[in-house]
Amino acid sequence: MIAKTKISTGPAPTDPELDVRRVSHQFQRLESSEPFLALQDIDLSVKRGKFLAIIGRSGCGKSTLLRIVAGLLNPTDGLVLQGGDLVHGPHYSRGFVFQADAVFPWLTVRENIEFGLRSRGFEKKKREEISTKWAGIVGLSEFINAYPKELSGGMRKRVDLARVYANDPAVLLMDEPFGALDAQTKERMQTELLAMWEQSGKTVMFITHDVDEAIFLADEVVIMSSWPGEIAAKVSINLPRARTEETRVSDEFSAYRRSIRRTMQALDREDVAK
Repeated sequence: MIAKTKISTGPAPTDPELDVRRVSHQFQRLESSEPFLALQDIDLSVKRGKFLAIIGRSGCGKSTLLRIVAGLLNPTDGLVLQGGDLVHGPHYSRGFVFQADAVFPWLTVRENIEFGLRSRGFEKKKREEISTKWAGIVGLSEFINAYPKELSGGMRKRVDLARVYANDPAVLLMDEPFGALDAQTKERMQTELLAMWEQSGKTVMFITHDVDEAIFLADEVVIMSSWPGEIAAKVSINLPRARTEETRVSDEFSAYRRSIRRTMQALDREDVAK
């Protein structure tokens, strides 16, 4: 369980932290001379401290968009701004959490958490102070000297989160981080992620296939269509925070689920008709 340690917050969530402006992206296919248009005219604005979830079918370009926001991929057209500055490559101010385990098996929990800090030249004493803090926050203090092979899947994902948070990014970019976990662990990690987010004030862009996950976590859900990936709808989620297990079974939650699923089913019919 995530420890209820108070984390200092950033500025008030009033100004956009992320601006995605008319972003399109093409891939060159090996089997064809014609490029494949993966994304088309994506416009998104995420205010500082807000939690945005992006949902859509496989192949709609969600992960491509996230990699463009991270600076791992340059868009064919358009641009991305973070805090008003152009994104033109990876930076520690944008932390990335992948679906697959990204922990290094040859490093201990502490060494994994300190990886980014070491790369940035932090002295050993400061690294240890930060890694001790974050191991405690994610509930891994007793395992700080353990190796990933000694941890469960959920515990390894906590190491991923601690490593990203330890680097103190302004933005968290998460690509289906809980997709490989069993249902019970997944729900527990969702709750623990929200606890960390609510304490830290980070801006989050979260990719998922799971409608319930998107509703439970986000302030806003963006629904993407496929071929090419475009924004089909934006849904503000006006559920009270802090969200609990009771949130998942509320009438309001069910209404959001029905509405989003109807939209996605309509998009599926349009895809078939193309």
